[in-house]
Amino acid sequence: MTTLTVRKVSDEVHRALRVQAASSGRSVEAELRIIIQHAVMPKTNLADSLLQIGRELGGVEIEFTRDKRPFLAPSFK
Repeated sequence: MTTLTVRKVSDEVHRALRVQAASSGRSVEAELRIIIQHAVMPKTNLADSLLQIGRELGGVEIEFTRDKRPFLAPSFK
């Protein structure tokens, strides 16, 4: 793992960080790791979120039927 040093953080930001860390039950260092991770790591997409919800509910059975009618593009004449 890499060690980072952040200099010239204002007292106001440091104080807010300490309050946020304390309210989360974490150290300032642990809070910073989480903040950095959330800022730079890819977010989950909608499909992954729905999949997770389905798993938490015990799975969901869905049947899809394809609409076989031909697609007619709109005419703009």
